Amino acid sequence: MERQRKTQKPPKKVVNTDKNKKSAKKSRLKSSSECSKGGFYYSFLTVILLLCLVQITISAVLNISKIISYKAKIIQITNTKNAAQALNDQLHDSINNFSNVAGLEAIARNNLKMSSDDEVMVIINTPKTDTAKEKSKKNGIFGD
Repeated sequence: MERQRKTQKPPKKVVNTDKNKKSAKKSRLKSSSECSKGGFYYSFLTVILLLCLVQITISAVLNISKIISYKAKIIQITNTKNAAQALNDQLHDSINNFSNVAGLEAIARNNLKMSSDDEVMVIINTPKTDTAKEKSKKNGIFGD
C-alpha cells in the first residue's frame, strides 16, 4: 500500500468552471475594448500624421515658389544696379571732362548761348514751316 500511495499522483483540484467562464468573458471584454481603444488611437495618430505630411508638402511648394520669385527679383535688381552704375560712371566722366575751363566754355557757348567779351554772337532763328496745324490742313482733318 505504501507503494501505491507513493506512486499515486496527487489528486487534481476541481475548479469551479462557472467562475473560469466568467473571468474568461471579462478578459475577452477587456481585450476587445482595449483593442477598440488602441485601434481608435492608432487611426487618430495616422490621420494626424497625414495632415502633418500635407502641411509639410504645401509649405515646401510655397517655399520653392518664393525662392524662384526672389531669385528673379535679385536678377532684376542686379541688372538695374549695373545700369545705374554705368550711368554713374558716365556722369563722373562728364563731370571730369567739364571741370576744366575748355569744357565749361563749350557748355556756355552751345547750351547757354554765351560769348566772351571780345566776341559777337549772332543767333538766327528760322520759323518752323511745318507745324501741326498746317499738316492737319493738308491731310484734310479740319475740312474746308
